[in-house]
Amino acid sequence: MSELVLNNDIDSSNETFINDVNISESALNYSDCTSDEGSLGLGFNHTSSFSLEDENNDYVPGSFEGPEKTMEVLFATDKGHENGLRALNRKQLDYICTKAKCSILTKSSNSYIDAYVLSESSMFIYKHRFIMKTCGTTTLLRCLGALIEFADNLGMEIIWVRYNRKNLNNPGAQLWPHSSFNDEIKYLDSHEKLQQRLKGSGHVLGSVTGDHWFFYVADPTPEVFLSLSAPTTEKTVNIMMFDMAPEVAEIFFQSTGLTGKEMTEKSGINTLCPGAVIDETSFCPCGYSMNAILHDAYSTIHVTPEAQCSYVSFETNTSLRDYSALIRNVLHIFRPKRFVLTLFGDEGAVNNMVLPMSHKSILVPSAGCYNRSTMSSTSVESEVCCYMGCYSIDDRKVISPQEITEARLRDRGESIC
Repeated sequence: MSELVLNNDIDSSNETFINDVNISESALNYSDCTSDEGSLGLGFNHTSSFSLEDENNDYVPGSFEGPEKTMEVLFATDKGHENGLRALNRKQLDYICTKAKCSILTKSSNSYIDAYVLSESSMFIYKHRFIMKTCGTTTLLRCLGALIEFADNLGMEIIWVRYNRKNLNNPGAQLWPHSSFNDEIKYLDSHEKLQQRLKGSGHVLGSVTGDHWFFYVADPTPEVFLSLSAPTTEKTVNIMMFDMAPEVAEIFFQSTGLTGKEMTEKSGINTLCPGAVIDETSFCPCGYSMNAILHDAYSTIHVTPEAQCSYVSFETNTSLRDYSALIRNVLHIFRPKRFVLTLFGDEGAVNNMVLPMSHKSILVPSAGCYNRSTMSSTSVESEVCCYMGCYSIDDRKVISPQEITEARLRDRGESIC
């Protein structure tokens, strides 16, 4: 997806600049917002250190970094403004995006979620949950201080933070602190405001010589944990696909003359979330983003169609016991040569479902047979489980008519959203 720079229409007069964050004197319309360095958790050390990615950090010109960085922040449900984070005004949201080096393009809403398509991926805001995904050379973690500050002024209490991403193709092209996972952990651990409430730890899933997944979870301190309610049954599935079929990639170029909505329909993306409100955007000269919301669930797709960096992601927090049909439907549309499948969820939710990466092979009649090469899993102290599976297509596999029939029978009657 090509980067798009837009004006955020923020009044930058009378701003006080403080190292990594600049908050206006009126705190963007909140007069009680503090602006001292300690309250924002700033004063970070920019010293780089060795990481897994430092061995492959040569920048490749013309190659867009499709794989996203994702941050999720949860707040206590019994404290703060009656509308929670949805009470944040547009100027504050624009400011948060500015710190992450992206812009808001469009918005869709229902009773549960405000969903934003960004110039680089998406943002989802619930009353007590904030989710932001950014691609390219964005600086996602650098908006955390502003988010915490604005939430404080709504009387909200942060209780959980998750940050994750796949290993990058060109980490050397990233802006600090995103060129290495070690620097990202240092950045998070340096947030005084965050560390007063939560203690974090970093983890790596997968082969260090191949595809792997970094994630960081900040859990409540023991005193805070005792005051929280029981864990939820939330889970999030993400499919990161590489080298999609060329005829599919062609759909997402402006040279086709298609609008974003027409790209949605021609590709078949509209069939993935029946009944959902779909908000899509196409980019110039190429690229595509989509948010779909139905009740309290979201699905989001981001496409980078250039041959040298072909990538597409599909993520959803829709609650299903078995995601097998969903995964095959997504693969049927994009037909990638390989993909990385991740699942992140509460232990109670994961224990009552069919693990999507438990299948050694996934048969997609329109694409072929995908074989699993690796599978990794771990859990953290807050009873959060993380799984990752890596798959690649088997060009030697000849699919029989019986296998096609069986695959279609397995999918019959399945829904996504």
